[in-house]
Amino acid sequence: MRILSVIISVLSVFLLATPVLCEEYKIETGDLLHITVFEQPDMETKARVTKGEISFPLLGNVKVEGLAISELEKKLEALLEKDYLVNPRVSVRVEEYHPKKVFVLGSVDKPGAYDLSKEKPTTVLEAITMAGGFTKTAAVNDTKIIRKKSGGQEETIKVRITDITQKGDKDKDVQVQPNDVVFVPESFF
Repeated sequence: MRILSVIISVLSVFLLATPVLCEEYKIETGDLLHITVFEQPDMETKARVTKGEISFPLLGNVKVEGLAISELEKKLEALLEKDYLVNPRVSVRVEEYHPKKVFVLGSVDKPGAYDLSKEKPTTVLEAITMAGGFTKTAAVNDTKIIRKKSGGQEETIKVRITDITQKGDKDKDVQVQPNDVVFVPESFF
């Protein structure tokens, strides 16, 4: 009985520590895919997703954007089996994910597009720092995040920078999301 309780407690710790994947990754333009076909070394391919497609031996251009990895494997297997191979086994892995960017514009030293960290969320203040910080003429408390929502609508989030920097209110340092535009207007006074 004691052994059974030890096994159950070990299993429960293991199960609680195992992450649950809610949704499989969907392939996006910019991803670099490494594709292999079992026992077909001449078909091993590294392909960058461009305009939603990859170029693959024998098949030419194949639409892949928006597919999960498992869906792409099945699609390639079906296309290869149709005209070329008997029972092909395709393996796909993402070798390099497309860079997620934030765009920082307006009264900053180096306006432009900046890669977001894959390890941790990036805040609006960190994005502005990546862009070299504010210019002397920046209206820092009129900083805005322009975010596209589903359906093509835009959301504007105002950020009072001095609440973060002078009052120490870290909760107001909003996390930016991929494709957000951080705009710092110029002060007229």
